[in-house]
Formats: sequence, C-alpha cells, structure tokens
Amino acid sequence: MDLINLIVGFFLANVLGYGGGPASIPLMYQEIVNHYRWTTDREFSNILALGNALPGPIATKIAAFVGYDVSGLAGALAALAATVVPSAAALIVLLKALQRFRRSDAVKGMTLLVQPVIAVMMLLLTYEMGESSIHHIGLWQSLGIAAVAFWAMIVKKIHPALVIVAAFVYGGIVLPLV
Repeated sequence: MDLINLIVGFFLANVLGYGGGPASIPLMYQEIVNHYRWTTDREFSNILALGNALPGPIATKIAAFVGYDVSGLAGALAALAATVVPSAAALIVLLKALQRFRRSDAVKGMTLLVQPVIAVMMLLLTYEMGESSIHHIGLWQSLGIAAVAFWAMIVKKIHPALVIVAAFVYGGIVLPLV
C-alpha cells in the first residue's frame, strides 16, 4: 500500500506542479506532510534545504529521499518514477502540440495567468516554513538568518547552495549552544 501511495502522492504533486520543481514543492509538501504524514514540517524543511544544497532537480531529490524513507529502495524507485515518467511523457507529447500553437493568445494567456497561482503557493510554503522556523529557533534567530541569507544572495551574489551550506554549518555549530 505504501508503494501505491508513494506513486499517487508524487504523481499528483508533480503532474499538477506547473512550472517545475519550485512550483511542485508546495504540492509535495501537501502530500508528504499533510496528507500522508510521511514527515513532519521540520523534517520537510531539512529535506528541502539539503535538496537545494545538492546539484540537480529538487523534486527528484525529495522523491528519492521520502520514497526511500517510507519503503526502502523500492519506495525510492516508485517515487522517482512517479515524479519523472509522467513529466517526460507529457513533455514529449506536449512539445509537439505547443510548437504548432506557441504564438496563440490562448497558450500565452494560460502560461501568464498561472504564474500568480504559483506565486501564492510559494508564499504559503514560505509562511509555513517561516512559522516552523520561528517556533523552533525563535523570531530573532530566524530574522537574522533570513537577513544574512538575503544579503549574501542579493548583495554579494553568493550562490544559494553556498548560503544553504553556511546555514547548515551555523545551525550545527551555533544553535546547539543557544
């Protein structure tokens, strides 16, 4: 039953996650944390942070980790297949259709109008993760870490993966002392 749930959960999250990994993360969160309860908010935040620090698509890393955690190697393969195969098949089919209609106002409208929905989903995920962070490490630590991360990425143009690694180091060294 776990394998079927992994396939269904990751299939839904990734088929409905228009826009790639970042757009499917809130849907994955819904399936992984809220619906199936395979992880907690905090564990999902850690999976997401570690996944962002590693190279490659985020959705496949989350699927592999959660699938393995739920049902071992078979679970990892099932979750990965549910994440990759539908998108790859749809890509092949839809690219041919979109090539014909790419200049169509309807296609342009569809892609433009779905962007605000994705933005709201990302804001909700940010809010939930921020709330979890404030609960676990406090308001000032959370704001300080967020401010330093913002400064490092926007002002200093440091790669986000390096900022995530620095946050891991900070969390591993400083936070246990607090």
